[in-house]
Amino acid sequence: MQIQQLTRTYRYDGIDLPVPPHLAEDRAALRAYHATLYPAILNAEAVDAGVTGGAHVVEYRRAIGTKG
Repeated sequence: MQIQQLTRTYRYDGIDLPVPPHLAEDRAALRAYHATLYPAILNAEAVDAGVTGGAHVVEYRRAIGTKG
């Protein structure tokens, strides 16, 4: 048996987002950081997209619907 270390990758709208090392373990702070780049992330849902190419991918998906 072999243990493989996975990195976590955050993706929004097909773009891999940067993960500063000091925020890597704090999901709430990382979400706030990513929202400074793309404000729609504040209302987006974080979805586990599985493992791709040795990285655990978390996607921010915008809520789709009507306003009001």
